[in-house]
Amino acid sequence: MNALKSIKKPMKIGTPLLLATLLVKGVQAHCPLCTIGVAAVAGGAMWLGVNTMIISLFVGAFAVSTGWWVGRMIKKKYIPYQTTAIVLASFLLTIIPLLPLLKNIYPIFISWTGDYGSLLNRTYIIDLALVGSMLGGAIVAIAPWLSSRISALRKGKILPFQGVLLTLALLVVTGAIIQVMLS
Repeated sequence: MNALKSIKKPMKIGTPLLLATLLVKGVQAHCPLCTIGVAAVAGGAMWLGVNTMIISLFVGAFAVSTGWWVGRMIKKKYIPYQTTAIVLASFLLTIIPLLPLLKNIYPIFISWTGDYGSLLNRTYIIDLALVGSMLGGAIVAIAPWLSSRISALRKGKILPFQGVLLTLALLVVTGAIIQVMLS
């Protein structure tokens, strides 16, 4: 009897959630296909041994895409800038726990006077995983605007999966450029 009760409670919660998911008409900027595509590329990059900055590029894109998708699913506005807050929370809650795993510290020496011993000259430490994730998030944020510009140039014509293809193409090209620069 206890086993039956333990099954009924998840069914009471899970059935409405499943129905709600199936009844969602769609979202404007990002969709599950975009999110799954970004996650698949990031997982594939890790499996292939790609630089952690590039992996963080895709993880940052995944985090922003997921936050944007969830933020647009919630129709009722509870707080000002709700979608922005959800995107930011998704990014921070995804990236911060992963930073120790994706740690990629890079020193940059900036010489203002030419002499290493001068007080003006400094070596700065940059976490490339954090930079990569912010760059990936920025690409995902810019892709819908770029897609609309392409559609406007084509007089309203949209290619099938244009937003998904554009986002993934921008991420792959950016990742390839970074890989070449860091090799």
